[in-house]
Amino acid sequence: MARSRAVYEYTEAEDKSMRLGFFLIAAGLLSLLGLGCCWLRPALQERGGGGSANCTVLAVRQLGERFACTFSCGTACRGTARYPCLQVLVRTSRSSAPALLHEDERQLRTNPKCSYIPPCARDDQENSENVTYKQKYWKEKVGSQPFTCYFNQHLRPDDVMLKRTHDETVLLHCFLWPLVTFLVGVLIVVLTICARSLAVRAEAIKKKKH
Repeated sequence: MARSRAVYEYTEAEDKSMRLGFFLIAAGLLSLLGLGCCWLRPALQERGGGGSANCTVLAVRQLGERFACTFSCGTACRGTARYPCLQVLVRTSRSSAPALLHEDERQLRTNPKCSYIPPCARDDQENSENVTYKQKYWKEKVGSQPFTCYFNQHLRPDDVMLKRTHDETVLLHCFLWPLVTFLVGVLIVVLTICARSLAVRAEAIKKKKH
């Protein structure tokens, strides 16, 4: 009875290892598919046809138009405020035509007309002061000094970004960790099969000796 019980426990441990391995393989594949459709593919599309260039500020101005933003003042407290539109026009080393500068791709999608979206405060005056501070920064501190900017000729030929949301590190992690999960699952399954095969061979050799 004790001998048969030991064999049963060993087989149950192998089955658990196999189930864990197959679960990790499935999780890795699903993660790769999900990230590929929802994150990696759009990120590569944004990066495709793009590159870096040197930008120089041509003009910094505030438009008369104001845009709405949503502020939060607690768990169940939300409201709407407004901020002025700041536009920073630049010239790139790739083209002589003026382009509108944006913080990153996310800000470009949120408000393609403006170059800067301030942290939304309850007071409209505070939002205006934040935008005015940013305007002085581009006029006085940056001025005519060249800086690195990013563009995408296929998606937004008339806009440039100060930084990229989807950089190489993010793309690497999107691909690396699902792949590691998949490989760990494959390794567990292979090792379990090898262990079971060795156990069967050892049992067969033992029976031949007896």
